[in-house]
Formats: sequence, structure tokens, C-alpha cells
Amino acid sequence: MTERAAPFYCPYCGDEDLRPSEEGHGAWECRACSRAFQLKFLGLLARRPAADSPQGGAS
Repeated sequence: MTERAAPFYCPYCGDEDLRPSEEGHGAWECRACSRAFQLKFLGLLARRPAADSPQGGAS
């Protein structure tokens, strides 16, 4: 696993012309739409038992 992953496209316009921003860790700038955004990893979700999933119910 890498320490830093780069986004492939802008979440606002979908363009791929992204550059790291000077605003801090995880901050990116889109040159196409002039928006700045920040990505942050929140953590892993706990797995749910199969009975709790929508497909794990009665057939």
C-alpha cells in the first residue's frame, strides 16, 4: 500500500488535469474548473454479518 494516492479525476467536473495544492496534505487543484478539494481517509468500515445484508435475507 502506498502512503499517498492521487485522485484520477476531479469530483466536480471529471477532468484529469489535477495538481497537488499547497494548502496541505491531500489537497488538490483542478486546472479545468478552478476548484480545489481535499481528500481524507476516514477509516475502514466494520464488516456486517451476512444476515444483516439486503441479499442475505430469506429467498
